[in-house]
Amino acid sequence: MILVIDVGNTESVLGCWDGNRITHHWRFRTEADRTADEIGFLVRGLLRDSAVATDALSAAAIASVVPHVTAAVSEAFERLLGLTTFLIDARARLPIRLLVDEPLTVGADRIANTLAAATLYARDTIAVDLGTATTFDCITASGDFVGGVISPGLRTGAETLVRRTAKLPRVDLDRPSTVIGRRTESSLRSGIFFGAVEAIDGIVRRIRNEWQKPDALVVATGGLAPIIAPHCETVDRIEPHLTLIGIAFAHRHLTRSPAG
Repeated sequence: MILVIDVGNTESVLGCWDGNRITHHWRFRTEADRTADEIGFLVRGLLRDSAVATDALSAAAIASVVPHVTAAVSEAFERLLGLTTFLIDARARLPIRLLVDEPLTVGADRIANTLAAATLYARDTIAVDLGTATTFDCITASGDFVGGVISPGLRTGAETLVRRTAKLPRVDLDRPSTVIGRRTESSLRSGIFFGAVEAIDGIVRRIRNEWQKPDALVVATGGLAPIIAPHCETVDRIEPHLTLIGIAFAHRHLTRSPAG
């Protein structure tokens, strides 16, 4: 069993991979000033509370878009948990190609999504990742990342709107019962939720048209995928842990490849 972690700008997602599936997963805030000791203490606690023995873990793999946090996470896994740690980034020797203008700037999460989609589905895929940002990754059946779209995430946009508007309250992100709100709170919830749904469907349709892949599989992932994706007309599948699965696949490839 290995630990896999996706370090995002707002939240990090940690999981245990048993060789076939994610057996446990946890989500916690990404805090830039956490030390390796604090991260190690946090991870040990999560594992202990879920009855996962640390001696059952053989290695760890990290995909991070927050460079100043990566070192602390890596140290925590190696020094405190005794795990050999692998970093997944654009320099990793993986069976995918980054066919974009600046391949070294492609986020580790998008790399993991590309590998996971190519391995799991083996068809042209649009991976919609609903996190701090909402990203749309265009992935060919042969495992080429050919670009995509980055837009503000649902929570990011909602918090910005509330913060910059004195009389608008914070609202949850559940589906409203009606589109037309009769109070400020219900109007705001409707605008945020259905605005996100329509934005996803609209961008996916534009991508399919421009890419000339009308039958591209659309897979939604990320923490908000189970909330938003069921209401999108263009989403075919929901795989909340696509990124973690991709990280696990990357680890498997790197440990099997003589050049890795």
